[in-house]
Amino acid sequence: MTDPVGTMLAADRASRALGIELLELSAGRATARMTITGSMVNGHGMAHGAFVFAVADTAFACACNSHGPVTVAAGADITFVAPVREGDELVADAVERTRFGRNGIYDVTVRCGTDIVAEFRGRSRTVATA
Repeated sequence: MTDPVGTMLAADRASRALGIELLELSAGRATARMTITGSMVNGHGMAHGAFVFAVADTAFACACNSHGPVTVAAGADITFVAPVREGDELVADAVERTRFGRNGIYDVTVRCGTDIVAEFRGRSRTVATA
């Protein structure tokens, strides 16, 4: 049997370019890590929200593809709770809340150390079977 998440990440040039690493993976769960670099900082000296979203989105993608069929984002929302700065290491923990038919709902908490910096909710759609 092939590893669907490994195959997906091997082809994910965006996550690789951002330095996102998959730390843990199990059915419906994933943890990813990324360090904020100088090129990710906006004019206010904080990480641009798109990069916080990116690490959450990668954890979400790994969690929803952990079941095998090709699954993509149907939509996502993020709430930024605290600012992130250059050098901060972000860890995104994705957890499946429910799957129904070809759909799923996943929550991702993004932390810097023990502090929550963002909460993300992703909605998935399976587009192919394994």
